[in-house]
Amino acid sequence: MKQVIKFFHSVTFCGAILLMPALMHSAASKPSVWVVSGMERVGREYEPREKHRLELFAARGEYEPFQIVIRARAKRLTNVNLALSDLRGPKGAVIGKDNLIAYREHYVHVEHGSPERKGTAHPPLGPGWYADALVPFLDPATDKPPVNSKIRAAPFDVERGENQALWIDVSVPRNAMRGRYHGSFRVTSDQGSATGDIELTVWNFELPLKPSLDSSFMLWKDTSAAACETILRHKLMPTPVPVQSATRFVEKYQLSSINIGLSSGADYNHGNMSPAPSVEAIQTIARQLPSGPLLYNYTADEIVEFPDLYPVIKAWARNLHSAGILNLVTMSPVPELFDDGSGSGRSAVDIWVLQPGYYEASPQNVAAVLKKGDRAWTYTALVQDDHSPQWEIDFSPMHYRVMQGFINQSMGFTGLLYWAVDSWTKDPWNDVDTYPTGGDHYPGEGMLVYPGEDVGVQGTVPSLRLKWIREGVEDFEYIELMKKAGKADLALELTRQLGQDFRHWNADPKLLFALRKRMGEALDEH
Repeated sequence: MKQVIKFFHSVTFCGAILLMPALMHSAASKPSVWVVSGMERVGREYEPREKHRLELFAARGEYEPFQIVIRARAKRLTNVNLALSDLRGPKGAVIGKDNLIAYREHYVHVEHGSPERKGTAHPPLGPGWYADALVPFLDPATDKPPVNSKIRAAPFDVERGENQALWIDVSVPRNAMRGRYHGSFRVTSDQGSATGDIELTVWNFELPLKPSLDSSFMLWKDTSAAACETILRHKLMPTPVPVQSATRFVEKYQLSSINIGLSSGADYNHGNMSPAPSVEAIQTIARQLPSGPLLYNYTADEIVEFPDLYPVIKAWARNLHSAGILNLVTMSPVPELFDDGSGSGRSAVDIWVLQPGYYEASPQNVAAVLKKGDRAWTYTALVQDDHSPQWEIDFSPMHYRVMQGFINQSMGFTGLLYWAVDSWTKDPWNDVDTYPTGGDHYPGEGMLVYPGEDVGVQGTVPSLRLKWIREGVEDFEYIELMKKAGKADLALELTRQLGQDFRHWNADPKLLFALRKRMGEALDEH
């Protein structure tokens, strides 16, 4: 409207009167653009806001995201694109625009929502359209626009009365100077353009290259090196890791843990377990892997209902331990496995991976194994209770962020596991009903990435949910850094305000940002 007024005063009175309706119509045809944080879901038909400037805070070596939302008002927008500027800071410091990684958010339709458990404080949002897949403006392998893509990031059109959100990751360089930076963006279209501002405060501390939170995220349909790299770029550890790529992953991404990949065949559906492999066979596998990463074996899955398997688990543990490998099993700790039978007093399970129900069934046993020095990791699957975080598409963003950082730190857990990142339907870009079972639907279960082929890149591309999970890994890092800086009491006091345990956590992003800012400021002063 300011442009209309300026033009009005630059022409004759009569001319202005005649041109005003046309100018107003032209202004209404231009894109309406605003900015929101990375912790909001932007619906296709959400009403626009008058917010054209966003303030971000981040450490060196951190990703800090935000979203740009574009709405077509009076008419359809065509040939829409985005231009980002450098971020300019103190004493001529510059964070180049190549550190701003842009994606177009692709909307998928959830036809059948997740089950809503009676009494839940954090219910699913139900059927509808959700931004989930992220279409990259640049191929991460080439830093150039993807080629031969069926689905492209830009340019794009926006239908009248609808929104299109863009996700921007600000990757703060490890050599960035402390201080305040300013940048801008411009959204262009055939119908006009709009601009906005970015303010970034870089704090005087750095997140480590090697994540402090252990993790294991399983690939099933695309186990390529490129697919692994999608997971690694989000500060998570893929499994399986191609042996020929392992050393490069350690050097480039600080790969911190590797599953050696010997399956016993035992899981919640199969109460049978193959005999333990020999120590020599285990060592042969281990020798092919680089030194440095934690080596473990994901031996059995959810076998707490099969106590007859405990002697075999002990046999596996003894041979794994003799070969220098940790034994990982998803189950509640049980006293029968607190000793592997070798005479060392070591537990048969080194990494107990707990869904919330496993912890809540035996908190005393969890406390006992932690006291022994065993590790406890967490995971989620389906919607198995009425209170813990869920990772289906139709839940609010905090569900994907609170567990790995805040809840894990509050409870003394040090890792995170997810059973699949690519359990796709036949048409994953359009059909996200990945796990219908027993009359219930779990949209997006086992699916945190999308096939890259459709968008012209090798491997896979991330979802918004994978981004939120990464942000939780960085939350864990903030708390860990505070503990190392002698601020453990303050760290845990702040942590428990947001995520005390699986039952007591807050889904309010405003509280999250307030707590993160307090932590950042405390570390900035250290």
